[in-house]
Amino acid sequence: MIDLQLGRMSPAEAARLTEFDRSHVWHPYAPMPSAVSPELVVAASGVRLTLADGTELIDGMSSWWAAIHGYRHPALDAAVQRQLNKMSHVMFGGLTHPTAIGLAERLVTLTPAPLTKVFFTDSGSVAVEVAIKMALQYWRARGVSGRHRLLTVRGGYHGDTFADMAVCDPVNGMHHLFTDVLTKHVFAPPPPLGYDEPPSASYLDELSRLAATHADELAGIIVEPIVQGAGGMRFYAPEYLRALRDLADEHDLPLILDEIATGFGRTGQLWGCDHAEVVPDIMCVGKAMTGGYMTMAATLCTDEIATTISSGEGGALMHGPTFMGNPLAAAVASASIDLLLSRDWQDEVDRIEATLTAGLTGADELPGVADVRVLGAIGVVEAKEPVDVPAVQEIAMEHGVWLRPFGKLVYTMPPYICTDDETAHIADALYAIAESL
Repeated sequence: MIDLQLGRMSPAEAARLTEFDRSHVWHPYAPMPSAVSPELVVAASGVRLTLADGTELIDGMSSWWAAIHGYRHPALDAAVQRQLNKMSHVMFGGLTHPTAIGLAERLVTLTPAPLTKVFFTDSGSVAVEVAIKMALQYWRARGVSGRHRLLTVRGGYHGDTFADMAVCDPVNGMHHLFTDVLTKHVFAPPPPLGYDEPPSASYLDELSRLAATHADELAGIIVEPIVQGAGGMRFYAPEYLRALRDLADEHDLPLILDEIATGFGRTGQLWGCDHAEVVPDIMCVGKAMTGGYMTMAATLCTDEIATTISSGEGGALMHGPTFMGNPLAAAVASASIDLLLSRDWQDEVDRIEATLTAGLTGADELPGVADVRVLGAIGVVEAKEPVDVPAVQEIAMEHGVWLRPFGKLVYTMPPYICTDDETAHIADALYAIAESL
């Protein structure tokens, strides 16, 4: 049983659940049965996770970058409860409801001006899948055949569904096992590392060459703006994003920006594309949109994309998730957006950036560290060799912090509501891990 006041579970019950989990529950990117038992969380509040034995950990991951307001926020809890008292779900085919309409109004207002059409999806991966489908169907509706490939860059990650896997890094990504069955897209080298680095003329020339060479077979360009997330946690200069926008215009290609990880302020700007002052033709949002409460995402596009698809073969975008526009998710998403805009979120993110930068000073000089980088509410320690994940997590937990490294990367994307002291704790954990490499 769980003691709700203490946030604890009896050792016997915790052991039973953990063993069942290990034997029967398949976790992401993990074998079955699991080689390492996951930590058992029984409660979460503010920026802290409570484990079965009562241990509290500062969540340095925002539950995979989504819980920007932390957990059990009164405004978000109340939004879910209000909606639950009305209806939890209704099909979106042939029906609509005020909650989804209200969320669409917020997204149209908040995103770059040309994006006026909103297609709701169940997850970020599906939002990207829909964006790719939009680009492909756009050309079919225009009566142009043979445009089945996308131009993208190495080092990217866009999700785990099949269309998404095909535009993730084909060599160093997580999906190389499926290479022989995925669409072969056009990949440029990864953008040179460094947000503040001057642009490389040779790299810009390579982007231009690839776009020109493959222009007749390209359906669009897709990238993560400024920050490449799970493909490597790499930051690149805004000039490269501007160059891609120019190439999209030059060759009449839709520019798809995957803002799933970068959107809603994570990089220090509301959208990653704001760093480069460019706007996409198609844009994917998710993760932080619901404040980490429920799964929901959206794909937005311009009038031209939507009108062209709707006037072409089929007369509609051929996609329709069962839980599209789910009222509970839409309600908490609207509340999360309102909550974000009601606070000085930019100051919160700037303070996280400053605290992480200060706390990681000197870590790049440690012998096992290849690079240290911070941008907005993102801090990254890149090791020279792949890290021992259980050992690294043990160090983090000894410092009262939850982190989830992968490959050579130990990183944090904390909730925006972290205090300076809480962020400093996260930085201390990262530094201690860097010392151990």
